[in-house]
Amino acid sequence: MKRLFLFVLLVNLSNLNAQIHEIGVFLGGSNYVGDVGKTTYINPNEFAFGALYKWNKSPRHSYRFSITRGKITNDDTNSGVSGREQRDYDFENTVTEISAGLEFNFFDFNLHQMDRKITPFVFSGLSFFNYNELFVVGGETKEDYSETSFAIPMIVGIKSNITPNLILGAEVGVRYTFTDNLDGSNPKNEGLQTLKFGNTNSNDWYVFTGFTLTYTFGEKPCYCAD
Repeated sequence: MKRLFLFVLLVNLSNLNAQIHEIGVFLGGSNYVGDVGKTTYINPNEFAFGALYKWNKSPRHSYRFSITRGKITNDDTNSGVSGREQRDYDFENTVTEISAGLEFNFFDFNLHQMDRKITPFVFSGLSFFNYNELFVVGGETKEDYSETSFAIPMIVGIKSNITPNLILGAEVGVRYTFTDNLDGSNPKNEGLQTLKFGNTNSNDWYVFTGFTLTYTFGEKPCYCAD
């Protein structure tokens, strides 16, 4: 039994060392969609940045973990909707998220092979993020307290290995949040319920759009059959 346990342990450690790991950065822009300003989903108007790690389990899928931070702003005067333009609200918030999930490649992305490869990909999982609870009084947006919530990330992108150890990607990632108050339209504070406005039955979204650059390390596995 001890020998069997030792054999299984050694196999698992061998598999662990044989994985391809990626670590890198995200740089791009952020925007929001909700009850204030424009409702264009891909419209980065503020800076966003982050870091990410991937554990490539096969040429088709990876476990991906990331932390991303970006400011979100919007202004009714730029909405193109007459009702919002007359209301003339604006806000500013900051989102810091931690995400984990599965990234799937449409084509084989075998990093054991040294030739140039390119593939579209999709990612989804779960995000946990921090933001500021806001409220609007007298036409002015104010901060109430710091809050956390969850979101469902949905990312599409394309990536390619530009050197044997560097992978460049471009992606757009929308997040459906479990809150309706990134913009101050639906404060949770019971003393501020009379200040609600907009569609209180529809949650807010935020979007990160940009580029990733990751460095691969660890022994390159051979995914081919023996």
